Amino acid sequence: MALNGRRVYLDSLRGLAVAIMVEAHVVDAWTREVDRHDTPYFWAVFVAGMAAPLFLFLAGVTLAIAANARALAVGTAAAAAIARFRGWQTFALAFLFRIQSQLLGWGAWGNLLKVDILNVMGLAMVMAGGVWGLSRRRTTRIALFAAATGLVTMMTPPVREAAWLASLPDAIEAYIRPMPGRTTFAIFPWAGFLFAGVIVGDLVSAARTVGDERRLQAGLAVAGFGGIALAYAASFRPSIYPIAYFWTSSPTFFLIRLGIATALVPTAWLVGLLPRVADWFRSSISAPPVVVTLGRSSLFVYWIHVEMVYGFLGRPFRRALPLEASLTATVVLCLLLYGIVLWKNRAMKGVELRGPVRLFAPVLK
Repeated sequence: MALNGRRVYLDSLRGLAVAIMVEAHVVDAWTREVDRHDTPYFWAVFVAGMAAPLFLFLAGVTLAIAANARALAVGTAAAAAIARFRGWQTFALAFLFRIQSQLLGWGAWGNLLKVDILNVMGLAMVMAGGVWGLSRRRTTRIALFAAATGLVTMMTPPVREAAWLASLPDAIEAYIRPMPGRTTFAIFPWAGFLFAGVIVGDLVSAARTVGDERRLQAGLAVAGFGGIALAYAASFRPSIYPIAYFWTSSPTFFLIRLGIATALVPTAWLVGLLPRVADWFRSSISAPPVVVTLGRSSLFVYWIHVEMVYGFLGRPFRRALPLEASLTATVVLCLLLYGIVLWKNRAMKGVELRGPVRLFAPVLK
């Protein structure tokens, strides 16, 4: 039996990433100081820490699926060029987002050069588009992206400690490794999540039948859960690096999070096989529910919710809520964002973005 239509379980997984992203920012911005030293807060932060890996990973999955579909119509080279264009588009949106933040009162104009997840995502997409276009053979592309993921992961500790990088302009160095006040995200190791996602996206595109899909999801489950176990075990072994910090630069922590992201794909697929959930997925093609709707508009949600949490609207709650209230606020905000997305979808229905406004297509469409 051939597979037809959109793989809604990936939309639902992207929606989960959106919810985790909102939780991450709400808990960070609104939780009172007294609750920031307890075990529940630690677990809330650990879950929140999966938002960025999931976003980057799923961006890679989407890039590969879209490139494979376009390659059938326009060829590999043209599909890779479009992928690179989408990357530059995302990179440009990162600066427009910063300009908006500054206009709304987010500090000095020097913040425009800060590196956020959209900056890294855009550049990683450009690099992924270049690598993807190097070969028409799927096996070759997978090998290339496996090498790229491994290189970025394993080089992170020495790159973080490389003295010669200090001679670069701060605005450039911040893209290579985190710098206080300039960035939390950097190419090393964050681009590795996107490169790994491209591998999964290529494999998903190759699954043409129900049997193919089952074998793929079984393989991803083994790779994901097995990778988590192996990386966790390796984290207790002596490090091969002179300096490496588990929570920031360690390859073992990177691989644990990558294993979680990978394992969530077959988990979402398996949940989608449950009878009621399967009916829900099928109906979501025409009337998507909350999670799927948020997943399909993830960039739009990112764009608007940051101001809602950290900006003027969120100021009364700044460091003022108990952790339980912050988690409740996360649910309420997700529902509010769902309503805003529905309004956006109705307003943009049938609207064609032309000229310079097309830059906003990934956000508005």
